[in-house]
Amino acid sequence: MPVSRISAAFDKARSDGRSALVSYVMAGDPDLETSYQVLNALVENGADVIELGAPFTDPMADGPSIQRAGQRSLAAGTTLKDVLALAKRFRETNQTTPLILMGYANPVHLMGYEAFAEAAGDAGIDGTIIVDLPPEEDMPLREAYAPHELAVIRLATPTTHEGRMKTVADGASGFLYYVSVTGVTGAKKPVASDITPGVQMAQRISGLPVCVGFGIKTGEQAREMAAISDGVVVGSAFVDIISEMAQGKSREEIVESVARLTRDLSSGLNRNGGVA
Repeated sequence: MPVSRISAAFDKARSDGRSALVSYVMAGDPDLETSYQVLNALVENGADVIELGAPFTDPMADGPSIQRAGQRSLAAGTTLKDVLALAKRFRETNQTTPLILMGYANPVHLMGYEAFAEAAGDAGIDGTIIVDLPPEEDMPLREAYAPHELAVIRLATPTTHEGRMKTVADGASGFLYYVSVTGVTGAKKPVASDITPGVQMAQRISGLPVCVGFGIKTGEQAREMAAISDGVVVGSAFVDIISEMAQGKSREEIVESVARLTRDLSSGLNRNGGVA
């Protein structure tokens, strides 16, 4: 079911003539109940795939916004098991939206690959992006995932040459996450013309949907990236909205703001230039 659920999401977006909206939120920021309500708001307002961040103490690939989100989540006591429990709760009422757990290798390694794979499959997770585990080192994880049909989603960047792209694509499943700029999340604004050749190469070599992320925060930016990719990933923009709870905004206000941004982003994903 998991890999097919991912495929179904991209197939539906493609049949609708649009790119998929892949949204990222940090689980447990600022608390698990808010995360649950945000997940539902994302789906109800146009998100096709959800990346669920697992907090980690040393998030080297994340920019300041997501680092702070992880710190808030950890301060609230969120563990990897809590993230899986949140996914399982979401899955009780939603059997169609893919959930991708995004995080780092250390917590997964500590749980044990087999134990984690079983728990993730039971929770309704469809795949993972383990940002600090390169293809050369993830064979044990892939073997643990196989019985549960969990996708191994890999990262590619503008510096990934063709030979390296073949390594990235080998054993990958679900989709490829194409990092649109060099650096950490949310740091720069991507330029479609700069990355189009790399995205096309990733599509050709992998045969998988390729989603572009990092630095996309508005419907206009989403529209630009939708024209060259199978999906658009937005993370820091959602995390920044949720952080406003720390400045005194209510949970209800935050959820409504997330819903509004989701609608704005979704409206930009029609490849024909109209509203999706």
